Amino acid sequence: MRHGPARALVRQAAEALDSGDPVAPRLCAMAKRFATDTGYSVADRALQLHGGYGYLSEYGIEKIVRDLRVHQILEGTNEIIRAIHRDAATGAAAAAEFWRDEYRLNARIARLRTPYVAVMDGIVMGGGVGISAHGTVRLVTERSRIAMPETGIGFVPDVGGTYLLGLAPGELGTHLALTGALVGAADAQLCGLADHFVPSEALPVLLAELAAAPVHDVLTRHVRPAPPGELDADRDWIGHCYAADTVEGIVDRLLGHGAQAAKDAATTLLSKSPTALKVTLASIRRSRELGPLERVLEQEYRVSCAALAHPDLVEGIRAQVIDKDRAPHWRPATLAEVTDQDVDGFFAPCGEHGLHLAVSDSTQEVPW
Repeated sequence: MRHGPARALVRQAAEALDSGDPVAPRLCAMAKRFATDTGYSVADRALQLHGGYGYLSEYGIEKIVRDLRVHQILEGTNEIIRAIHRDAATGAAAAAEFWRDEYRLNARIARLRTPYVAVMDGIVMGGGVGISAHGTVRLVTERSRIAMPETGIGFVPDVGGTYLLGLAPGELGTHLALTGALVGAADAQLCGLADHFVPSEALPVLLAELAAAPVHDVLTRHVRPAPPGELDADRDWIGHCYAADTVEGIVDRLLGHGAQAAKDAATTLLSKSPTALKVTLASIRRSRELGPLERVLEQEYRVSCAALAHPDLVEGIRAQVIDKDRAPHWRPATLAEVTDQDVDGFFAPCGEHGLHLAVSDSTQEVPW
């Protein structure tokens, strides 16, 4: 286990943040990358342990996570996105290697036989979904806001997101994947992204009890009904509009529907990368035919690597994260200009450079 080097790198990054050192952003990105690798090793070791949350304290990880400066590092997703931007702009390969490790971690989390309890308290987006929503027990609170917002930066949902959203009832997952909409606790449960609602005020006691008692016994004492969500009331128009064969067809149906929420969704879609929208729709629909999570992660890796070479990823990150002008200039600029051949190119095999994951005999993640 390499927790010592991980702590050293995190400490170095924290000191750079405190001193205002100009290399701090790069160190933060490296620290988060190393934290992902360390997380993988913890998950691997957890296969041989009993108890669930307790293994965190056994390996001293909570000492890292509880450091407020480290929290700033681990939550500094923008630094990773900037690193991806540099790779996309220069043709470097570090992002592809990061995704390889990240997707392996996602697969391992999904197949852990040790209880893996994910507490999705607050904003959980993108990679945060990957290390949460594949867990054995996924908890949400009244503060939970969950999303896969990749189309807004010219990217495509990954970390097993297309697998999870492809399993959501009807076309709810398609709606969330294309719009990047945030959902609360009840809607996350409806879409299969979460299992139980726990009031945030109960979390300290719940987490303490998990270290000493079986997960089921602890949950029985703390789980409550979630406050009402919004998606259930919108299922009719979502199901009708997102069942169209193409993104253009979806937009037409949304604009022609009488519900204001449908028209708002159309406006949202038209602000996203046209290429990312079409590739995302294809990814969701293809994922439903691939079977286990591992096959979908392999497809996502091909798509992610192709996105790294597409101009929309550089432009999307520039507009949303770097310059923050929120005015991306997509290429192509319209849905009509994105051809089927363009979309198919994102799914081309990577050959020996692809991601190849073994499929477990675990039945934890299956369509409900």
